[in-house]
Amino acid sequence: MDNIKIKNKSGNTINIDMRYPKDSVSNLPLLIFCHGFKGFKDWGCFPYMLDKIANAGIFTVSFNFSLNGVDNEKDNPIDFDRLDNFAKNTFSEELDDLGCVIDFLEKEKNKYTYNFDSLVLAGHSRGGGIAVLKTAEDERIKKLITLASVAEFNRYGEETKRTWKERGYIEALNTRTKQKMRMNVSLLEDLEKNYSRLNIREAMKSVNVPVLIVHGTEDLAVEKNEAETLYNLCNKETARLIILEKTGHTFGAVHPFAGTTPQLEEVIGEITGFSK
Repeated sequence: MDNIKIKNKSGNTINIDMRYPKDSVSNLPLLIFCHGFKGFKDWGCFPYMLDKIANAGIFTVSFNFSLNGVDNEKDNPIDFDRLDNFAKNTFSEELDDLGCVIDFLEKEKNKYTYNFDSLVLAGHSRGGGIAVLKTAEDERIKKLITLASVAEFNRYGEETKRTWKERGYIEALNTRTKQKMRMNVSLLEDLEKNYSRLNIREAMKSVNVPVLIVHGTEDLAVEKNEAETLYNLCNKETARLIILEKTGHTFGAVHPFAGTTPQLEEVIGEITGFSK
């Protein structure tokens, strides 16, 4: 695995991992994976999942959004020790980070063994929504995968929005670390100002590449009807919806990673087959 760091347009660091088979040949399919809210590239099962996909013959790229709350100057950060950055993060910033990663991979395509023209974009949870938006606006993406994805970023009630604007921030509890993770009002302002760009459902209507949508029936963070919403907006001729029984938001995996599950293995197999 190669770990590299690039700068986005704001000068913030994007931390990238590249995985590929040990005996890597040329012209490998290329998969970019986007983590979700309160997530990072090394969360739980993500390294295991991407290792398996890479060993199956797919060049995988995972990365940390620049303001996701971990210290991206480290190689493999797993602690939320930059909550000041987390507070400043916005949806538009994440979209632009992803664009920087894609630009970098296109620029460096002759240095690595992937086929840039086979680009597959995947995302989990909030990262799935980002993946949908980027696929709709970037013709370089040839396939789209969403895992337990949201279908809407505007998930806040009017009372929450009023408090948010009055205080200048709201807080989300990280139940694992017990940290209160602040989100500045700039996130809400970004959503309201740029909603035409950040409307996942409208974006999905314009996606014209093959789509794989995967969700668990027992997802308590994002209900499975959001996956059904995304699927109903797709071109049914090129889209596939997989609803996995008896599994939740991370397909049975936890952080720190405590081993795989049958549902996670099914997800890995579906991603691998779809990406080739």
